[in-house]
Amino acid sequence: MARGLRSLGGALLLLEVAAALSFLHHRYEEMVQALFRVQSQCPYVTRIYSIGRSVEGRHLYVLEFSDYPGIHEPLEPEFKYVGNMHGNEVLGRELLLQLSEFLCEEYRRGNERITHLIHDTRIHIMPSMNPDGYEVAAKQGPDSNGYLTGRNNANGVDLNRNFPDLNTFMYYSGEISGPNHHIPLPDNWKSQVEPETLAVIQWISSYNFVLSANLHGGAVVANYPYDKSQDQRFRSHRRTVNTPTPDDKLFQKLAKTYSYAHGWMHRGWNCGDYFADGITNGASWYSLSKGMQDFNYLYTNCFEITLELSCNKFPPEEDLERQWMANREALVAFIEEVHQGIKGMVSDENNNGIAGAVISVQGISHDITSGDMGDYFRLLLPGTYTVTASAEGYQPQTVTTTVGPAAPSLVHFQLKQDVVRKLPERKASGTRTNKALQKKVVPRATRRGTQR
Repeated sequence: MARGLRSLGGALLLLEVAAALSFLHHRYEEMVQALFRVQSQCPYVTRIYSIGRSVEGRHLYVLEFSDYPGIHEPLEPEFKYVGNMHGNEVLGRELLLQLSEFLCEEYRRGNERITHLIHDTRIHIMPSMNPDGYEVAAKQGPDSNGYLTGRNNANGVDLNRNFPDLNTFMYYSGEISGPNHHIPLPDNWKSQVEPETLAVIQWISSYNFVLSANLHGGAVVANYPYDKSQDQRFRSHRRTVNTPTPDDKLFQKLAKTYSYAHGWMHRGWNCGDYFADGITNGASWYSLSKGMQDFNYLYTNCFEITLELSCNKFPPEEDLERQWMANREALVAFIEEVHQGIKGMVSDENNNGIAGAVISVQGISHDITSGDMGDYFRLLLPGTYTVTASAEGYQPQTVTTTVGPAAPSLVHFQLKQDVVRKLPERKASGTRTNKALQKKVVPRATRRGTQR
C-alpha cells in the first residue's frame, strides 16, 4: 500500500509540472548540444561520457545522473536506458532527451521524488545507440520514411540481431544442467559484432547494471525475455512459443509497471495487435535471435526489457508532446523499480568487500554476482526467500529474508575463509590423473527476425 501511495503521489507531482520543453526531432549535432545543455544546467548531478564510436565515427554518448557523477557508491544501484537501437525508430531517442531535461529541471525545482531518485540511483541515459542509421532515416523525414530505411547501422547490420547468441548455449547446456547466467562469450565474439555492439558489451561489462530498458518503435507493448524460443532450433511453423526465464513473474511485474503507467499501453489494443495488459513474452510474440535484452540477462546481472512505444516508427513533431505526456510517468516509475528485492555487502572477516561473490536464491535458478566493491543487488518480488552467498576460498553463508513491497531489504553477508587441511603428498604409485577436457560451445547464427 505504501508503495502504491508513493507512486500515486509521484504521479500527481509530475502532473503539476509544466516544463517548457522543445518537442523537435534532433539530428546528431542537435542531440549532442541538447545533452551538453542539460549537463551545463545541472553540473553537480550529471556527467557526459562516450562508450565508443559508431561505424561512421559518431560518439555513442551517455548522460549520467547521480549525486556523485562518475562514482559508483556502494549499495546504490546502476540503471540504464538505451534508445534508437534501430535508427529509424526515433521516439525513444526523443523521449530520452526529454527525460534528461525533465530530470535536470525537476531536480533544480526541488521536486522531492526526482531528488530522491537521483540521490539514490545512478542513472545512465543513452539516447542513440545507432546515430548513423538515424541520419539515414532523418534525411527522408517522418512523411516519406520507409519501414526499414535507416533501421540498420552503416554496415547494414541490425544491431538487435548482432549480440553473441548465448541463448543457444543456454538451451544446450540446460540439457546437461548447465548455467543460464554469466555465460562466457565465445573466443571469437569480437570479430562477429559491429562497433556499436562491441561498445555496448564493453559498457555493460564495466558497470554493474541492475535494471534496464531499450526503447523501440513499430508497436506499443512492453516486451520481456526470453526473446528467443528454444523451439526455434527445430523448424516449427510459427515459432511463437512462450519461453519464460526463471524470473518470469518478476519480468511480468516490471513490464506491467511501465505498461500501466503509460497513457494507453495497458489497454492492450494498439497498432492492430492485442497484448493482454500491454505486455508480452518476446518469444511468445515471435522468436528473435541474438537480441540485446536476452544478452543482458544471460551475460550480466542486468534485467532488461524492450519497450515498443509507437505504431509510427518516425512520428511527426506535432505528436511528440502527446507521446511525452503518455510516457513521462512510466519512464520515471520504471527507474524506481530498481529499488526492490534485496541488496547488501558481501565481505570477508576483515570487512573487505568480495567481488564476484555468487548470490543464489532458492527456487530461482538464476544467480547474480557482487560488484567490484562487494555490493550486490537482487531484484525480487515481495515474499520470503532463502538466499546463499558463496565465493571461491570462503565458506558459503545462507540466510532467510522477507522482501516487502516498498524499499529493498538490506541483507549483508560476511564469509569466513575456507581453511582446507593440506594432506601430505603420497609417493608416486605408477598411476596418473586424467584431466577432463572441457569443450566450449560456440553458438551458431540463427534466422533473423523482423521487428524488434
